[in-house]
Amino acid sequence: MNTHDSIRIAEATRESLSEWASLRHALWPETSPEEHRAETISILADQGNGIAFLAHLDGHGPVGFAEAALRHDYVNGCLTSPVGFLEGLYVAPPYRRRGIARRLVRAFENWAQAKGCRELASDADLANVASQAMHKALGFAETERVVYFRKPVGSEGRD
Repeated sequence: MNTHDSIRIAEATRESLSEWASLRHALWPETSPEEHRAETISILADQGNGIAFLAHLDGHGPVGFAEAALRHDYVNGCLTSPVGFLEGLYVAPPYRRRGIARRLVRAFENWAQAKGCRELASDADLANVASQAMHKALGFAETERVVYFRKPVGSEGRD
């Protein structure tokens, strides 16, 4: 990226579904491209409670995205409701460390504040140290660490 490239942050639309779904697949490769496309359509249909922003770089198209939702249930570490929850944040590797994630989070923060949120939240896998560092660099403070458990019931749960 040279200094003449300009970054534009814009709300995702139906016209950007393919590019958005491709970026999602880069972040979450275990999900099929078809499922990503269905999820992007669902986010767009849930007007008011969810949003996605795309980072467009001149000459390169979308190079990153942020997805967010309003959560009205309890969000770990938060004191208010609703909370703007950062569901996903991704910038393609060649474009990282250039302030794109910061700009995407700023757009999310502005959206959440306009929706009445006084807090933002997010999460990261315990093993994803890079994501944890990025969250801290973007102004998020760690609130707690959680290990989730599962126990099947019925015939699945018996030995």
